[in-house]
Amino acid sequence: MLATLFRHLDASPKGIDSRLGFSSFGMSVIFFICLEEIPKCFLERYIFMREAAFNAYRTSSYVLAHSIVSVPSLIVLSFTFVITTFWIVGLAGGFSGFLFFFFLIFASFWAGSSFMAFISGLVSRYLLAVCIGAAFSALFVLFSGNFISSNEIPPYWIWFHYISLVKYPFQGILQNEYGDSTKCFVRGLQFFDYTPLAGVSDSTKIKLLESMSSVLGTSVTSSTCLVNGTRVLELKGDTNIGKWTCLWITIAWGFFFKVLFYFTLLFGRNNKRR
Repeated sequence: MLATLFRHLDASPKGIDSRLGFSSFGMSVIFFICLEEIPKCFLERYIFMREAAFNAYRTSSYVLAHSIVSVPSLIVLSFTFVITTFWIVGLAGGFSGFLFFFFLIFASFWAGSSFMAFISGLVSRYLLAVCIGAAFSALFVLFSGNFISSNEIPPYWIWFHYISLVKYPFQGILQNEYGDSTKCFVRGLQFFDYTPLAGVSDSTKIKLLESMSSVLGTSVTSSTCLVNGTRVLELKGDTNIGKWTCLWITIAWGFFFKVLFYFTLLFGRNNKRR
Protein backbone atom coordinates (compact mmCIF):
# COMPACT_ATOMS: atom_id res chain seq x y z
CA MET A 1 0.00 0.00 0.00
CA LEU A 2 2.83 2.40 0.87
CA ALA A 3 4.64 1.69 -2.40
CA THR A 4 1.56 2.11 -4.59
CA LEU A 5 0.56 5.31 -2.78
CA PHE A 6 3.97 6.90 -3.48
CA ARG A 7 4.43 5.25 -6.86
CA HIS A 8 7.06 6.58 -9.30
CA LEU A 9 7.99 9.86 -7.65
CA ASP A 10 9.56 12.39 -9.96
CA ALA A 11 12.09 15.21 -9.54
CA SER A 12 9.66 18.06 -8.84
CA PRO A 13 8.40 20.10 -5.88
CA LYS A 14 5.61 17.54 -5.47
CA GLY A 15 8.21 14.78 -5.62
CA ILE A 16 10.17 16.44 -2.80
CA ASP A 17 7.13 16.53 -0.52
CA SER A 18 6.15 12.96 -1.43
CA ARG A 19 9.65 11.66 -0.72
CA LEU A 20 9.62 13.36 2.67
CA GLY A 21 6.21 11.87 3.42
CA PHE A 22 7.30 8.38 2.34
CA SER A 23 10.51 8.53 4.38
CA SER A 24 8.78 9.83 7.51
CA PHE A 25 5.89 7.38 7.40
CA GLY A 26 8.20 4.50 6.49
CA MET A 27 10.30 5.16 9.59
CA SER A 28 7.13 5.42 11.69
CA VAL A 29 5.95 2.03 10.44
CA ILE A 30 9.29 0.41 11.26
CA PHE A 31 9.43 1.64 14.84
CA PHE A 32 5.80 0.79 15.56
CA ILE A 33 6.39 -2.71 14.15
CA CYS A 34 9.22 -3.01 16.67
CA LEU A 35 6.63 -2.81 19.46
CA GLU A 36 6.12 -6.54 18.94
CA GLU A 37 9.43 -7.02 20.75
CA ILE A 38 7.76 -6.07 24.04
CA PRO A 39 5.26 -8.98 24.32
CA LYS A 40 7.97 -11.39 23.16
CA CYS A 41 10.32 -10.24 25.93
CA PHE A 42 7.57 -10.45 28.53
CA LEU A 43 6.74 -14.01 27.48
CA GLU A 44 10.40 -14.98 27.87
CA ARG A 45 10.91 -13.16 31.16
CA TYR A 46 9.40 -15.84 33.41
CA ILE A 47 11.50 -18.59 31.82
CA PHE A 48 14.62 -16.44 32.04
CA MET A 49 14.07 -15.64 35.73
CA ARG A 50 13.41 -19.29 36.55
CA GLU A 51 16.42 -20.66 34.69
CA ALA A 52 18.76 -17.89 35.85
CA ALA A 53 17.71 -18.50 39.47
CA PHE A 54 19.04 -22.05 39.13
CA ASN A 55 22.20 -20.80 37.38
CA ALA A 56 21.21 -22.57 34.17
CA TYR A 57 22.72 -19.72 32.19
CA ARG A 58 23.98 -16.21 32.69
CA THR A 59 22.22 -12.95 31.84
CA SER A 60 24.85 -12.14 29.24
CA SER A 61 24.24 -15.49 27.54
CA TYR A 62 20.52 -14.81 27.31
CA VAL A 63 20.99 -11.29 25.91
CA LEU A 64 23.55 -12.51 23.37
CA ALA A 65 21.32 -15.38 22.24
CA HIS A 66 18.29 -13.09 22.17
CA SER A 67 20.18 -10.67 19.91
CA ILE A 68 21.52 -13.32 17.53
CA VAL A 69 18.19 -15.12 17.15
CA SER A 70 16.41 -11.88 16.23
CA VAL A 71 18.75 -11.07 13.32
CA PRO A 72 17.24 -13.44 10.69
CA SER A 73 13.71 -12.11 11.23
CA LEU A 74 14.98 -8.53 11.05
CA ILE A 75 16.73 -9.32 7.76
CA VAL A 76 13.51 -10.78 6.32
CA LEU A 77 11.48 -7.78 7.49
CA SER A 78 14.03 -5.34 6.07
CA PHE A 79 14.33 -7.10 2.72
CA THR A 80 10.53 -7.32 2.39
CA PHE A 81 10.14 -3.62 3.11
CA VAL A 82 12.93 -2.58 0.73
CA ILE A 83 12.07 -4.87 -2.20
CA THR A 84 8.42 -3.77 -2.17
CA THR A 85 9.15 -0.03 -2.00
CA PHE A 86 12.52 1.04 -3.41
CA TRP A 87 11.99 0.42 -7.14
CA ILE A 88 8.24 1.10 -7.17
CA VAL A 89 8.57 4.42 -5.35
CA GLY A 90 11.52 5.37 -7.56
CA LEU A 91 14.11 6.13 -4.91
CA ALA A 92 17.53 7.35 -6.02
CA GLY A 93 20.94 5.73 -6.15
CA GLY A 94 20.44 2.70 -8.36
CA PHE A 95 21.69 -0.64 -7.03
CA SER A 96 24.16 0.96 -4.59
CA GLY A 97 21.33 3.13 -3.27
CA PHE A 98 19.21 0.00 -2.94
CA LEU A 99 21.87 -1.72 -0.83
CA PHE A 100 22.33 1.32 1.38
CA PHE A 101 18.56 1.61 1.83
CA PHE A 102 18.43 -2.06 2.87
CA PHE A 103 21.24 -1.67 5.43
CA LEU A 104 19.61 1.48 6.80
CA ILE A 105 16.21 -0.20 7.18
CA PHE A 106 17.85 -3.19 8.88
CA ALA A 107 19.71 -0.85 11.24
CA SER A 108 16.40 0.89 12.02
CA PHE A 109 14.73 -2.43 12.88
CA TRP A 110 17.78 -3.35 14.96
CA ALA A 111 17.76 -0.07 16.92
CA GLY A 112 13.98 -0.11 17.35
CA SER A 113 13.79 -3.69 18.60
CA SER A 114 16.72 -3.07 20.98
CA PHE A 115 14.97 -0.02 22.41
CA MET A 116 11.72 -1.96 22.92
CA ALA A 117 13.65 -4.79 24.61
CA PHE A 118 15.18 -2.23 26.97
CA ILE A 119 11.70 -0.85 27.79
CA SER A 120 10.42 -4.37 28.49
CA GLY A 121 13.31 -4.97 30.89
CA LEU A 122 12.88 -1.62 32.58
CA VAL A 123 9.11 -1.77 33.16
CA SER A 124 7.41 -4.65 34.96
CA ARG A 125 3.89 -4.09 33.61
CA TYR A 126 3.12 -5.14 30.05
CA LEU A 127 0.53 -2.47 29.19
CA LEU A 128 2.69 0.28 30.66
CA ALA A 129 5.67 -0.91 28.61
CA VAL A 130 3.59 -0.84 25.41
CA CYS A 131 2.34 2.67 26.20
CA ILE A 132 5.87 3.94 26.90
CA GLY A 133 7.23 2.30 23.76
CA ALA A 134 4.47 3.76 21.57
CA ALA A 135 4.82 7.21 23.14
CA PHE A 136 8.58 7.35 22.61
CA SER A 137 8.20 6.07 19.04
CA ALA A 138 5.81 8.95 18.33
CA LEU A 139 8.20 11.45 19.91
CA PHE A 140 11.13 10.05 17.94
CA VAL A 141 9.16 10.61 14.73
CA LEU A 142 8.08 14.10 15.82
CA PHE A 143 11.67 15.19 16.51
CA SER A 144 13.20 13.37 13.52
CA GLY A 145 13.43 16.57 11.47
CA ASN A 146 10.56 16.06 9.04
CA PHE A 147 7.65 17.75 10.79
CA ILE A 148 9.93 20.51 12.06
CA SER A 149 13.50 20.94 10.86
CA SER A 150 16.41 21.03 13.29
CA ASN A 151 16.88 24.73 12.50
CA GLU A 152 13.39 25.48 13.86
CA ILE A 153 13.42 23.29 16.97
CA PRO A 154 13.64 25.44 20.16
CA PRO A 155 16.99 25.21 21.99
CA TYR A 156 15.35 23.60 25.04
CA TRP A 157 14.13 20.67 22.85
CA ILE A 158 17.06 20.27 20.49
CA TRP A 159 18.60 17.57 22.72
CA PHE A 160 15.61 15.31 21.97
CA HIS A 161 16.26 15.76 18.27
CA TYR A 162 19.75 14.30 18.67
CA ILE A 163 18.63 11.31 20.75
CA SER A 164 15.75 10.52 18.39
CA LEU A 165 16.24 7.04 16.94
CA VAL A 166 14.33 8.12 13.83
CA LYS A 167 16.51 11.17 13.12
CA TYR A 168 19.52 9.26 11.83
CA PRO A 169 17.83 6.76 9.48
CA PHE A 170 15.53 9.54 8.24
CA GLN A 171 18.52 11.79 7.57
CA GLY A 172 20.35 8.89 5.94
CA ILE A 173 17.45 8.36 3.52
CA LEU A 174 17.42 12.07 2.66
CA GLN A 175 21.19 12.02 2.08
CA ASN A 176 20.74 9.00 -0.19
CA GLU A 177 17.97 10.76 -2.12
CA TYR A 178 19.33 14.29 -2.39
CA GLY A 179 23.08 13.82 -2.05
CA ASP A 180 23.59 14.26 -5.80
CA SER A 181 24.13 18.00 -6.37
CA THR A 182 23.75 17.58 -10.13
CA LYS A 183 20.14 16.41 -9.85
CA CYS A 184 17.57 19.19 -10.11
CA PHE A 185 14.22 19.16 -8.32
CA VAL A 186 12.82 22.62 -9.12
CA ARG A 187 13.18 24.21 -12.54
CA GLY A 188 11.92 27.55 -13.85
CA LEU A 189 8.14 27.15 -14.10
CA GLN A 190 8.05 24.68 -11.21
CA PHE A 191 9.10 27.54 -8.94
CA PHE A 192 5.44 28.63 -8.83
CA ASP A 193 4.10 25.25 -7.73
CA TYR A 194 2.48 25.32 -4.28
CA THR A 195 2.12 29.13 -4.51
CA PRO A 196 -0.95 31.29 -5.22
CA LEU A 197 0.45 31.70 -8.77
CA ALA A 198 0.39 27.98 -9.53
CA GLY A 199 -2.82 28.31 -11.55
CA VAL A 200 -1.73 31.08 -13.92
CA SER A 201 -0.80 30.30 -17.51
CA ASP A 202 2.70 29.25 -18.53
CA SER A 203 3.10 32.40 -20.60
CA THR A 204 2.42 34.53 -17.53
CA LYS A 205 4.90 32.49 -15.51
CA ILE A 206 7.54 33.04 -18.20
CA LYS A 207 6.96 36.79 -18.01
CA LEU A 208 7.30 36.65 -14.24
CA LEU A 209 10.59 34.77 -14.64
CA GLU A 210 11.79 37.46 -17.03
CA SER A 211 10.91 40.10 -14.44
CA MET A 212 12.77 38.13 -11.78
CA SER A 213 15.78 37.94 -14.12
CA SER A 214 15.90 41.70 -14.50
CA VAL A 215 15.65 42.22 -10.75
CA LEU A 216 18.23 39.56 -9.86
CA GLY A 217 20.57 40.47 -12.68
CA THR A 218 20.78 36.86 -13.89
CA SER A 219 18.93 34.86 -16.47
CA VAL A 220 16.14 32.66 -15.09
CA THR A 221 14.36 30.65 -17.79
CA SER A 222 11.76 27.91 -17.72
CA SER A 223 14.56 25.30 -17.68
CA THR A 224 16.89 26.97 -15.15
CA CYS A 225 17.60 24.80 -12.12
CA LEU A 226 16.57 26.67 -9.00
CA VAL A 227 16.76 23.92 -6.37
CA ASN A 228 19.13 20.94 -6.57
CA GLY A 229 19.56 18.05 -4.17
CA THR A 230 22.10 19.87 -2.01
CA ARG A 231 19.72 22.81 -1.58
CA VAL A 232 16.91 20.47 -0.47
CA LEU A 233 19.17 19.07 2.25
CA GLU A 234 20.11 22.59 3.35
CA LEU A 235 16.45 23.56 3.62
CA LYS A 236 15.82 20.51 5.79
CA GLY A 237 18.93 21.14 7.89
CA ASP A 238 20.34 17.70 7.08
CA THR A 239 23.86 18.46 5.84
CA ASN A 240 25.84 18.03 9.07
CA ILE A 241 26.08 14.22 8.98
CA GLY A 242 26.79 11.97 6.00
CA LYS A 243 24.58 9.00 5.16
CA TRP A 244 27.14 6.36 6.20
CA THR A 245 27.64 8.12 9.53
CA CYS A 246 23.87 8.01 10.02
CA LEU A 247 23.94 4.27 9.36
CA TRP A 248 26.70 3.61 11.90
CA ILE A 249 25.03 5.79 14.53
CA THR A 250 21.77 3.87 14.09
CA ILE A 251 23.58 0.55 14.52
CA ALA A 252 25.39 1.93 17.58
CA TRP A 253 22.05 2.90 19.14
CA GLY A 254 20.99 -0.72 18.81
CA PHE A 255 24.06 -2.00 20.66
CA PHE A 256 23.66 0.73 23.29
CA PHE A 257 20.11 -0.34 24.14
CA LYS A 258 21.10 -4.01 24.13
CA VAL A 259 23.65 -3.17 26.83
CA LEU A 260 20.97 -1.31 28.80
CA PHE A 261 18.66 -4.30 28.31
CA TYR A 262 21.35 -6.50 29.84
CA PHE A 263 21.65 -4.29 32.93
CA THR A 264 17.87 -4.10 33.43
CA LEU A 265 17.70 -7.90 33.40
CA LEU A 266 20.76 -8.22 35.63
CA PHE A 267 19.45 -5.86 38.31
CA GLY A 268 15.91 -7.18 37.96
CA ARG A 269 17.17 -10.71 38.46
CA ASN A 270 19.12 -9.75 41.59
CA ASN A 271 16.13 -7.95 43.06
CA LYS A 272 13.92 -10.92 42.27
CA ARG A 273 16.23 -13.37 43.99
CA ARG A 274 16.45 -11.25 47.11
